[in-house]
Amino acid sequence: MAYQFDFAFIPDYAGMFAHGLAYTVGLTVAGGAIGIGIGIGGAISRLWNLRPFGNLYRYYVELFRNTPFLVQLFLIFFGLPSLGIKLVEWQAAILAMVLNLGAYSTEIIRAGLQATPPGQIEAAESLALTRWQTFLYVMLRPALRKVWPALSSQVVITMLGSSVCSQISAEELTFVANFIQSRNFRAFETYFFTTAMYFGLALLIRQAMRLIGRHLIVRRPLS
Repeated sequence: MAYQFDFAFIPDYAGMFAHGLAYTVGLTVAGGAIGIGIGIGGAISRLWNLRPFGNLYRYYVELFRNTPFLVQLFLIFFGLPSLGIKLVEWQAAILAMVLNLGAYSTEIIRAGLQATPPGQIEAAESLALTRWQTFLYVMLRPALRKVWPALSSQVVITMLGSSVCSQISAEELTFVANFIQSRNFRAFETYFFTTAMYFGLALLIRQAMRLIGRHLIVRRPLS
């Protein structure tokens, strides 16, 4: 007997899907903004070997780039309470996403900074620019311009990875999809629609990152 597709239930759960989508977007925005900020700080510390931060960042990057995101999430949510640090689901999810993205963006941004031609730095020094001015205008902005596509892709990967946060009952999109299919038993239709939502969200995030890069990095001077 042929399977009968039925998507008629989707409008009935529109509110739940919208809630899960908003939750996922919130996790992505918070994780992306703070994670990239951590990445910039980490890139500076590792590039200039600022002690003790350079060594701390090196261990941090190696730890989070070489362990599964799900294990990191479980360590934060289930492990930290053993040390007296209790986080609710959304706090643990954001912290895990921030730390994970921060580790990857550290290396991405550091690669961009290392690609700065020495001649540009020498020219900035000859113009009597301070070290901070040289970093902002001569190193950071061009570096971000070079690595922005890679950072954008990493933010999308982080968004997609947020689906595992359903394992700690964070009410993001996958959690909502699991709940809905457990009620209506329409697994294919539920997850097909959820897949389409993730796909659309990934495209929107790429476009948003492209616009941010265009207006804040390429055209607008840092200040």
